[in-house]
This record gives sequence, structure tokens and C-alpha cells, in this order.
Amino acid sequence: MILRELFYIDPDTRNVANDLRYSADRDMTTMRRKDTRKTRLSLKQINELRKSSEAHILEQERELDFVHSMYYTPAPAA
Repeated sequence: MILRELFYIDPDTRNVANDLRYSADRDMTTMRRKDTRKTRLSLKQINELRKSSEAHILEQERELDFVHSMYYTPAPAA
């Protein structure tokens, strides 16, 4: 897991926030050695995974736009 996926710095306030990402407070799944059953995801957990995935995709698109603007070479004047 990438550290950037756990912490999010809000560009407006420059504070660390938790925007649609993993939250340790909500994670109550502790596995014990005796637990042999396969865990099942609830709809809430699936929804949180979807939101996290969407946030990651949006972040990648913003980074791609930034890199494109950084290395963009304008067309020569004709």
C-alpha cells in the first residue's frame, strides 16, 4: 500500500485530511489465529472500497494533467 493512499493533503487548506480513504477508526476487523472462516464484505465495506478506488483514479488523473502541463512542448509557430 502506498502511504499517499492513507493520507490526503487538502489542496485548499493544506491540512492532512482523510478524503474517501482508509480509516483506522472504522476498521474493527481483527483476525485471530483461531479464525478459519473466510471473511465476507458487507455492502458498506464494498462502498468504501469503491469510493477509495474512485478517489485514487481522480488523483491519478490530476497528476497526469499536471505532468502533461509540466512537460508540454508547444507547437512551433508557423
